[in-house]
Amino acid sequence: MSVHSLAYNEFMPFRLKVSLALLLAIIGAVIVVPFILPVPPLENTVAEAELASPDSLFVEVGDVTLHYKEVASSADSDLTFILLHGFGSSLATWTNVTDDLSEYGRVIAFDRPGFGLTERPLRGTWEGTNPYSPEGQVELTLGLMDELGVNQAVLVGNSAGGTIAAQVALDYPERVTGLILVDAAIHEGGGAPAWARPTLHTPQMNRLGPLTMRQFGGEPGENFLRSAWSNPENIPESAWESYREPLRVNDWDKALWELTKASRRPTFVNNLTSLNIPTLVLSGSDDKIVQVQLSERLSREIPDATFAQFANCGHLPQEECPEPFVEAVTTWLGETITP
Repeated sequence: MSVHSLAYNEFMPFRLKVSLALLLAIIGAVIVVPFILPVPPLENTVAEAELASPDSLFVEVGDVTLHYKEVASSADSDLTFILLHGFGSSLATWTNVTDDLSEYGRVIAFDRPGFGLTERPLRGTWEGTNPYSPEGQVELTLGLMDELGVNQAVLVGNSAGGTIAAQVALDYPERVTGLILVDAAIHEGGGAPAWARPTLHTPQMNRLGPLTMRQFGGEPGENFLRSAWSNPENIPESAWESYREPLRVNDWDKALWELTKASRRPTFVNNLTSLNIPTLVLSGSDDKIVQVQLSERLSREIPDATFAQFANCGHLPQEECPEPFVEAVTTWLGETITP
């Protein structure tokens, strides 16, 4: 054996030891560092009820106190609309259209778990189904209907709220009079991929996760709202305030992390062809979050669905284009639900 080979063989164990030590150091850092990094508490936050407006209503559904608002029907109609907002939003997203819809029936808008002024239960405090999960949100939607004496309703869901509305319609068609999917995030979004979800539940991520959610309280959150509009310069101050207000609620970061962990891609896509409920699919032509092609695809997958899109409108047509939104909905109602 040459001197060079001997030196190389003697060096190998040393290099292996260094590599192993480095690997152990990295693993140790990943395990330990999250527990020693300081996580400052949220400042200037309050309980949900302290931010309630005079027309705010609260009802206990299972383990969660839901915040909702209601506009009584001004028509002689038994029709009821249940409005489900999208990610990062609240029931305030429907403000521009509720009065018009009330001319056709009772209107109920509520804050989904993790948003608005609905209670934010933390990990380990609920019994039964996780209220942030798709199944839990289906149960809460039906529970709200039960508590308010609503046997059947037209479900109107925007973005991720459209995903929940569609799931309710598929699982409980007898409770759904009609379905309106507004830029519904059924073929887009849906949380972390399946392979990554177990890592979100580790003690390390449960400590650091809420900290990462706080980015939505700053520029990234504001950029998200800008991306939801066709023309961000038209976003009114009232819309900015409605998106900022929930960031003043206690534990909003922890609740958003629970929602992130519980979210997943819809599993019902292949069942859309079995949906036998009058359905209207709406889309803003300039939607950057759920592109119009995905809404068109959705309308083709649902039997006899009606499709309409709004020019110069983004992901939130009920906010950005309320007049054409109401016209499309009421026209469809007259043709399918209340001919």
